Amino acid sequence: MSKAILPTYNINTLKETPLSPKDFMADYFAHYINEHKNLHFPHKHSFYHLVYFSQGSGSHSIDFVSFPVQAGQIYFMAPGQVHGWEFETQPEGYIVNFSEQYLHALIANPRYLDQFSFFSGIASEQVINIPTEAKQQVEQVLETIVREAHSQQEGKDDFVRTALVQLFILVNRYTNNNSSSQQSNYNSVLLRNFQKLIEQHYKEKKLTKDYAAMLNVTPNHLNALCKDVTGRPAGELIRDRILLEAKRLLVNAKMTISEIALELDFIDNSYFSKFFKKYEGVSPEAFRKQIIKKL
Repeated sequence: MSKAILPTYNINTLKETPLSPKDFMADYFAHYINEHKNLHFPHKHSFYHLVYFSQGSGSHSIDFVSFPVQAGQIYFMAPGQVHGWEFETQPEGYIVNFSEQYLHALIANPRYLDQFSFFSGIASEQVINIPTEAKQQVEQVLETIVREAHSQQEGKDDFVRTALVQLFILVNRYTNNNSSSQQSNYNSVLLRNFQKLIEQHYKEKKLTKDYAAMLNVTPNHLNALCKDVTGRPAGELIRDRILLEAKRLLVNAKMTISEIALELDFIDNSYFSKFFKKYEGVSPEAFRKQIIKKL
């Protein structure tokens, strides 16, 4: 098998002439994909990324979860996630890429984006179908962002930043986390903190009791909360993060299965392979071959 590496694109490598500031870009989607026909799929981003489809058909994937392309759909991605798309018809819409630091120039709270579930890093929460009656409003905000991105007007970046915040708040109104049945604030905060701890420690800590201790709750309480809010026990959330990282690493053909097992803190290659096949239904080698065929 020829060796390949999963590309990780930063904002500047996607532009021949870096923007100022260098950590933001916005464009009409049709123009963007025409300008960047050499993008390899799947690939990773080192920045926050969103796309709104005003028309088009086909599919796109976030962390190996596939979604159909639909008019009025907007998807969000956090840094480090794996992404790909296959279009059947010419897509139209908008694309915005920005770094966390770009927003920090306006918003002092370094965890401001944490409140929006579509930046959670969980694929199922990152694709939102905007209601028909709200499409025009969303498109108007995106049009403003793209127009300002290409202007030379004084204060254009602050204009863009405020428009981005408007967009996030507007889209957030149409996500499930704002329904009348949303969980209590305490449960919401505890779950979010649990998810953040998983992100930080999934390699070395694989048991519910480890996270419960860090959260100062009992394992039973943490498990019950996860089942109540997500419908799944805490152990599955931990396991899914390990599996996701395994998939991301398997796309990198330069890493052997043994190296991936070591990276994820498994005892040995055999234990990792059994773990992966138990929950994915195929061996790590078979999964890698399936993905590499698409490169």
